[in-house]
Amino acid sequence: MTIAPSYDNPPGVGAPFSAYSHVASAGELLFVAGQCGIAEDGSVTGPGVRTQTIRAYDNVRTILESQGATIRDVVRFVSYLTSRDHVADFYAAREEYFAEHYPRGQYPPNTLLIVGGLVRADLLVEIDATAFRRKG
Repeated sequence: MTIAPSYDNPPGVGAPFSAYSHVASAGELLFVAGQCGIAEDGSVTGPGVRTQTIRAYDNVRTILESQGATIRDVVRFVSYLTSRDHVADFYAAREEYFAEHYPRGQYPPNTLLIVGGLVRADLLVEIDATAFRRKG
């Protein structure tokens, strides 16, 4: 059986930086492209890792909800930071964000990478997600 992927760019998040989709689905799997601290109007939500991380997670949540899933359906995150100096602030923002969505410390797996830079110099964090959309 072949699963034909579908692609979508839902409202509520900024447009992709180039010709790609924010989310693809293959059956009940959802693949959310890397999200940054970008508002719907394309502006960066702030100069700090905390505000950019919170907005990136909000973007992931909005995209998942457009597909009939929730942030609780995420089975894996991959996060990219532009400096090791941002790790503590990233973890603090993640703890703050997930406090309302998950029992303390019971977060999905997360691979954290330190990279030389993101697509724009003012972006400090990028988060992508894989989720499983529950039927019914």
